[in-house]
Amino acid sequence: MLFMLAAVWGASYLFIKLGVEGGFAPATFTAARAAIATVILLGYLGKTIGVRRALDELGGSWRSWVVLGVVGNALPFWLVAWGETHIDSGIAAIAQATVPLFTIVLGLRFLPHEPMGLGRWSGVVMGLVGVAALTGLDPESNRWVIVGTLAVVLSSLAYATGNVVGQRSVAAAAGPVLACGAMLATTLVLTPIALFQLPESVPTGKSIASLLALATIGTAFAQLLLYRMLRLYGGRRMSLVTYLMPPFALAYGALFLDEPLRPSALLGLVLILLGVALGSGGLRSFRARAATAAAP
Repeated sequence: MLFMLAAVWGASYLFIKLGVEGGFAPATFTAARAAIATVILLGYLGKTIGVRRALDELGGSWRSWVVLGVVGNALPFWLVAWGETHIDSGIAAIAQATVPLFTIVLGLRFLPHEPMGLGRWSGVVMGLVGVAALTGLDPESNRWVIVGTLAVVLSSLAYATGNVVGQRSVAAAAGPVLACGAMLATTLVLTPIALFQLPESVPTGKSIASLLALATIGTAFAQLLLYRMLRLYGGRRMSLVTYLMPPFALAYGALFLDEPLRPSALLGLVLILLGVALGSGGLRSFRARAATAAAP
């Protein structure tokens, strides 16, 4: 499931890039993505638990999924789509690998059972240095490349907030219900904005195909998989997807969009993932398991 989610989410940056370059404005593309995913998830709920029960559970958990939809979906969806009008899809994926770092910092306030030590703070700092390397060491970077990258980093903060809310909510509501409600809230928030940014001409076929692929596979299916993993394995183990997603996105971008693999991007990726490993305690856990295995 972990590799499947990484492959799907890694491809999302490719679909977003093709969508916004093929005639869709970021808000329009994002609203359409959420609307299609909402219809699919509503159909899934109706088939699995029945329409009446689905409506009852959506009504009972509306406070959670409204927050998830606005903060954890609508805002970061739009920020990533807008950011990719200025940066490569692989760069966007690397910048968004900072999500666990923001989750760790937010955990200080909302998940106080996860204390911060020197190692965790070192990881956060290293991850931010990786973001700086991602934008500041590339001689081809200009102001809009930097702004686009920072927009994706800001989306990571929004996603991290959504992760914390989701982790606190998934115990009280079914994952598919939260996923469906969050997509519904996303649609309602973004549709009024999207109506002012309708395409002046029909988007390209490749752009429309990318929208459909992103809505069905990268959104509806990925949300169901995400909440199932959260329930079965918890947020800490699920966050390992952060290590796998950027390589998938870089490979997709290089293969299908001819995006270059710049040294600054690779350096930023290494620093961010090392920061995530330090900040999440992954390196310490690995050393502890290795020591246990080596003991007589």
